[in-house]
Amino acid sequence: MLFGLDGIEVGIIIVFLTLFAGILSGFPVAFAISGSAVISFAIIAALDSSGLLLHAAVDTTTAEYRELVNSGVRPEAISVFRYPELPRYEDVLFPSGWEVALDRNIGFMVNRMNERVLAGQSIETLLAVLMFVMMGIVLERSRIADELLTTMAKVFGPLPGGLAVSIVIVGAFLAASTGIVGATVVTMGLLALPTMLKNGYSPQLSTGVIAASGTLGQIIPPSIVIVLLGTLAGDIYSAAQETRAQLAGCTDALTYLGSPAVLSVGTLFQAALLPGILLAGLYAGYAFVFALINPSKAPPVQLGDTAGREVITRNEAFTWFLAVPVGIIGLAIGLSQTNIMGSQSILVDSYTDSSEAASLRTRVSDDCREAMIELHGQEAWDQAVAEQSAIDDSGGATESRQLTPEEREDLVQQAIAAAAPIGTGIGILAVLLGLVFAIARGVSPTGDHRPIWIGVAGIGLMLLADILFISAATSPGTATLILLIPFVVIYIGLRPAVQLLGQNDILRVVFPPLVLIVAVLGSILGGITNPTPAAALGAGGAILLAAYRKRKDQGKSGKIVIYSALTIVLMLVIGANFDLRMGQEVVTFENRLAYIIAFGCFLFSMFGLLWSCWVLIAGGVLAPVVRETAKVTSMVFTILIGSQLLNLVLISFGGEHYIQQFLRSFDNEWQVFLLVMLVLFVLGFVLDFLEIIYIVIPIVGPVIYGGTFDPKWVTIMIAVNLQTSFLTPPFGFALFYLRGVAPKSITTGEIYKGVMPFILIQVVGLLLLAFFPGVVTIIPNLLN
Repeated sequence: MLFGLDGIEVGIIIVFLTLFAGILSGFPVAFAISGSAVISFAIIAALDSSGLLLHAAVDTTTAEYRELVNSGVRPEAISVFRYPELPRYEDVLFPSGWEVALDRNIGFMVNRMNERVLAGQSIETLLAVLMFVMMGIVLERSRIADELLTTMAKVFGPLPGGLAVSIVIVGAFLAASTGIVGATVVTMGLLALPTMLKNGYSPQLSTGVIAASGTLGQIIPPSIVIVLLGTLAGDIYSAAQETRAQLAGCTDALTYLGSPAVLSVGTLFQAALLPGILLAGLYAGYAFVFALINPSKAPPVQLGDTAGREVITRNEAFTWFLAVPVGIIGLAIGLSQTNIMGSQSILVDSYTDSSEAASLRTRVSDDCREAMIELHGQEAWDQAVAEQSAIDDSGGATESRQLTPEEREDLVQQAIAAAAPIGTGIGILAVLLGLVFAIARGVSPTGDHRPIWIGVAGIGLMLLADILFISAATSPGTATLILLIPFVVIYIGLRPAVQLLGQNDILRVVFPPLVLIVAVLGSILGGITNPTPAAALGAGGAILLAAYRKRKDQGKSGKIVIYSALTIVLMLVIGANFDLRMGQEVVTFENRLAYIIAFGCFLFSMFGLLWSCWVLIAGGVLAPVVRETAKVTSMVFTILIGSQLLNLVLISFGGEHYIQQFLRSFDNEWQVFLLVMLVLFVLGFVLDFLEIIYIVIPIVGPVIYGGTFDPKWVTIMIAVNLQTSFLTPPFGFALFYLRGVAPKSITTGEIYKGVMPFILIQVVGLLLLAFFPGVVTIIPNLLN
């Protein structure tokens, strides 16, 4: 054996040394990965052909091996790491020659490209990457970061460490809108770092908070990292759990786990929300405490001219910005809990429900039964057995059948009787309008409040009309006519309220992109749609927002953009309340009219989007956005192709299987996970998150996703770990981004010192997620 190492170990070392050399050579990473795969395979093939690489494998023909198998150990669980005393034999890495391995690699490569890049199930989700990238770049070019930083600095600047806190808030906001770490760090480094240094902030705190806040795009959704990691982790988790079930003696993962082994990107977005907020809170808390301990290094700063502004007292702010909004939301929750506000749907199924099956499948082999009892507990197994026995005693599971017209009519009447007096849609609209009027009242304490109170009266009139005149059986057209007068009254108060809100700097700057982020994330987190349509909505909304800002900068009207956004909202409202299927045998007049209006809204919204594109093209904005989007997206997919080639090189000589056998040799699942996390952390010094996701995760994923850990928790822990590696000297990518835009007076050592506390905060965040996994799982469990 070469250097006393197993041939596979030498091959693995050659692959990764070649990869590191290719990345550090200065060639574009996307091509360096593919080149390192070709070069490493050639080196390994040459050494193997010369007889220098020998692999000591377990001899499956010996009596010791047969005795071990006969004792109940499955052949898949036998390895040289777990049973080192078994006899072995030495053989070359490519028993059939490197030519056969090369031919097999080419065949696998074509299949994998077809599956993962061209026509696989994950392609639709990967399309979200392109549109999220475009959304982020458009918002970046529309000066959102500049205005956010200026506004937040005016608000938080007078507080101790206020500028640093504002950086964290803007970083979290940009993370939710752009999701691109490099762009966020560079933007805030250019805009905020000179201001912080000018106002007496220490270089360490300034650079540290900018670098750390910029990396929040790794974890706060919609994160490109989570999209890419989720598409890969979902496939790995499903396959790993199938393998785990078969090793336990069960036929499939559904039988063994009692639930499908599914992990979606939307679920991961839900899981990442609280960890992202937690990290942002820890960053801001550190900045505030640092300022209290070292006031001279993070002094309060008064930015901007406050003369002529309307003074809002503390009591006014507390009442209208906190107490009244919380009261409105609390009242809505209370009404929904008492069924005064809720669903008014009278849609019923055309078929009866089939009888429920037992909570666990009980007709399984003895090995599977023992494994399921060990996994779920004896109590859960006994309960499933009792459920299955009851089903058998009742004659077995009953299949669904079509309901008779009388049965359906009876169900409809039951739904009408059980419907809440206030519909969910009307209730949500009333809450949103109430918040608008409350905040508008707060931003103008001394203004004319009569229009606001007229609008509030309109809300009450709308709720009263819903209770008295609209039932669950009322058609959408009739309900619209009934609510027409309340809507007119609300509009009388809404228009002045919106004008008042527009006079407030924070609301004027934050509200438009915030609505876009809420629309994108809300549609995903609420389960309304998957990430790809939501990303398309985000990209289109970002284009409209950028066009509006461009027109305002030119001193021209942006009404077409506003009207386009309103038509999109109207189209969605009509689609949610009317049946727009025109292919039915009977189409009512109101549904046909709603379809015509919705189609008109669609045409105008498309015109508005194309007009916005023309505005951005004429303004020289869209062309660089498209070029940058194409560059980032092509880099992602090129790295995907190159990483698949590198993985196939590892598979061809057994390297991937060898690493997985080593990890499975540990008896403690936590030891394996900690080892993998440590390796990912170290690799993060050298490799970008794309290379780690596509090269390392496919190797270690089948092991860490094939155990008892929650896959959502595992994925988020990996994402936070990769975020930590972005900050770690000397190779943290965020540090390179910041070094490129920092003034020459800031030394590299000061940047390194500045990020050290935030690295510790990241570690604390990882520990909190490890000891309190509910932070990750609570939102997915509630929503799903």
